[in-house]
Amino acid sequence: MNLINKQVTHDSFGIGSVVGHTNSCVVIHFESGEKKFIYPDAFGKYLTLVDQHAADLVNLINQKREEKLTQEILMQKLCKIEVLKLQKEKVLQHQEQQSLLQREKLLKKLKIHASSQVVFGYEAKDLDRVFTEWKVFTGVTKSGKKAGQINCPMRLSQNSACLLTSKKPGRPEKDRRIAGFFMVNEGFIGKMCEDGYIPAHPEYRLHLTEQESKKMLFWNYYANEKLPQKMTLSSGIYHYFNNICMAQILRDIVSLRNETPKQEDAQNFFEYFCHINQIIEKELPKSNGALKRI
Repeated sequence: MNLINKQVTHDSFGIGSVVGHTNSCVVIHFESGEKKFIYPDAFGKYLTLVDQHAADLVNLINQKREEKLTQEILMQKLCKIEVLKLQKEKVLQHQEQQSLLQREKLLKKLKIHASSQVVFGYEAKDLDRVFTEWKVFTGVTKSGKKAGQINCPMRLSQNSACLLTSKKPGRPEKDRRIAGFFMVNEGFIGKMCEDGYIPAHPEYRLHLTEQESKKMLFWNYYANEKLPQKMTLSSGIYHYFNNICMAQILRDIVSLRNETPKQEDAQNFFEYFCHINQIIEKELPKSNGALKRI
């Protein structure tokens, strides 16, 4: 805008007249001489235009300039925040990669234990929560030097499955049913489990229907070799059992689901389990649990 010859006032220099200005500078002639000011910053701070229309236009320019500066400052802050965020993500990625490498090294050193599967005994009312969260809790030690400490599932690794069982209140232990099971999540190492939670593999997990569960009695497969006819499974506490027993359960689930839409899921689970546990399907013996020894 053209400000030449426009009158201005200054608190110290009095009344003056604009004799020159650029996009960044304005020259005012006062009785005491010419003075230079920064344009448009000086208006509103040191200089006041007598012409109200011109003053309004300069104020508008100042306002837009301040808004632009505010936006630029905001963008700079956002850029800094984004840079810090990216830096933090890189640090976290590096930490995760190091953690994965550490786990891989440990997994390579791990030997498959012959009894690296676990069974949990639940009340029927508690199973919904397990099948919703798809994780189980190992509980805490109730007595001894480690009383109150979280139980550490030392034998578990990525070859392990968690078997979920239950029985209805008032029913004898021999009626305990298999309700479902899952492979532990990839990379899980029992001896590194600090919170006591065993997470399920995102793919290899099965929840049996009520009809399927009725046909899958736990004690058809499992037996305490020291007391083969005794059937006892404490509620909420996990027990280790052998890999062959778990493979037998999976094999029977495949047969149970024969020619049904869900057979493929069971078959894939069975094949994966046998592969990771180095079990040959053709050499798998028949189940010989406590119920079959009575």
